[in-house]
Amino acid sequence: MDRRAFLCRLTVVALSAPRAAEPQPTATVARVGFVEAGSRSANQHFLDAFRLGLRELRYIEGQNIVIEDRWADGRVERFPELIAELIRLRVDVLVVASTPGIIAAKRSSSTIPVVFWGVSDPVGIGVVASLAHPGGNVTGVALGFEDGLPGKWVELLRQAVPNLTSLAALRNPDARGNEARVKELGTAVAALKLQLHIFEVRSAEEFDGAFRAMSTTHVGGLIVIVDPLTLRHRDRIVRLAAQTRLPTMYGFSEFARSGGLMAYGPSVPDQARRAATYVDQILRGTKPADLPVQQPTTYELIINLKTAKTLGLTIPQTLLLRTDQVIE
Repeated sequence: MDRRAFLCRLTVVALSAPRAAEPQPTATVARVGFVEAGSRSANQHFLDAFRLGLRELRYIEGQNIVIEDRWADGRVERFPELIAELIRLRVDVLVVASTPGIIAAKRSSSTIPVVFWGVSDPVGIGVVASLAHPGGNVTGVALGFEDGLPGKWVELLRQAVPNLTSLAALRNPDARGNEARVKELGTAVAALKLQLHIFEVRSAEEFDGAFRAMSTTHVGGLIVIVDPLTLRHRDRIVRLAAQTRLPTMYGFSEFARSGGLMAYGPSVPDQARRAATYVDQILRGTKPADLPVQQPTTYELIINLKTAKTLGLTIPQTLLLRTDQVIE
């Protein structure tokens, strides 16, 4: 065999031999379904917070993770179809926002791991057995609204409006999970010897009528019970509160940043970011049943001084000192 033929055969053998010495890729690309209650235009910052949480855990979209996001646009009846669509895509984990969202996810699958955020009273609505031991395929980050928070709304609003004698509450009676909030709100109002008037809305078309009724009732302040409907239409609610000259307290900071007077509650973007830590643990093999439901760790008090000035209110310095963010 001449030298040229020998080298040619050697090259063929080398190319066909298994390259055992080279490291082979072992990581798989995880597929995560993300379902949000509102619209992309209004609530994109929640998905951005979730993505930030994943990046902090060294997940890079397109390399080791893919996020399939879906938006209910404030129509809770869309949750089942959106979740079914993601199940057909064979996602590894479902991440679902809001109480109606997690109820729909729980009904849709008992096997796919589900992580929720922005959900109030997960035990009461029956999606987990307990906070410490969720059981089943669902866990996540709860809002914790039932732990004295409605009473805090009343207390803070009364400090901003010292002569307050009556309050209105705006709620969607079809929104699951807010019954406990309304009950605790009533208890807090009664303890302060205030009057409470409940105004119910089931659709955006009912907002105008509700605020007209509040004006006729001559209430001195308003507390908005947040759900996907009210959150989606927060700009409209804030505008109607301004037109009715009603000092209003909200449970999500997004309302104050849209021009509402005050907001106090857990940081919702922080909840979305923390949901990423549970996605990471599940992708690494931990079962949702073994991950206790987390409670809020970050609460925000935000006051919009521009709105206060428009309403003719002077916010006490003692209240301003407790504020996490003042909007001027």
